Amino acid sequence: MNLLDRVLLSGTVEECEPLTSRVRRVRIAGPALRGLGWVPGQHVRLKVGDLLTPRAVLSGFRDVLRSYSVWHYDTGGALEVCVLDHAGAGPGALWARRAVAGQRVLLTRPEGRLVPRPGAPYHLFAGDETAAVAFGAMLRVLPEEERVCGALTVPAAGDRLPLPRSGELTWVHGDGVADPDALVRAVRGMSLPSEPGTAYVAGEARACQSVVRHLVRERGWPRASVRVKAFWAPGKRGMD
Repeated sequence: MNLLDRVLLSGTVEECEPLTSRVRRVRIAGPALRGLGWVPGQHVRLKVGDLLTPRAVLSGFRDVLRSYSVWHYDTGGALEVCVLDHAGAGPGALWARRAVAGQRVLLTRPEGRLVPRPGAPYHLFAGDETAAVAFGAMLRVLPEEERVCGALTVPAAGDRLPLPRSGELTWVHGDGVADPDALVRAVRGMSLPSEPGTAYVAGEARACQSVVRHLVRERGWPRASVRVKAFWAPGKRGMD
């Protein structure tokens, strides 16, 4: 057993199923996953490759661990991640394609600060399809009486994940061509209260930066009211 095996939690794949044409839900369970103290919006890192290959060492182990937001967590010892498949799939997407029930999985404990802030005047969600998993978990735990709004960009209607309170969100469907300005245009066009709420901005790095600039510079929000997580950037490896 190598060092990474000693520090990671062990689980077993229980189920795999498609949620959309490009997103696969993988349920992982095991005694080591009980009582993890997960907060909705946090992610885990899965071991998706061989630690000891020359490629893994040369990449600084980027190709061994991949981060995925937790879609659902059961304190009895099971969690679910959703993995996006895409052209030029990296190690994570290839792992999800091959995952089968009974397969052993190693993963880290949940971490991350993209989590809901209960009691905010309202909650604004802004992101692309890579943010939808974290947003789904967060929306699931927000009290019904707390206002929710937001915008999500997806390539097509068939790429929409089944999110709680989906009807309170604006969905922007693309035509298959990446448009980094689509998200900020959608947020700029929203009618928001004069007072700031709490914003959760996630997805492609440049789109996130544009939304943050809009909220802070154009709408006058305090920067502390905006929580940001860039999940990927064009041409950057190790963020799938």
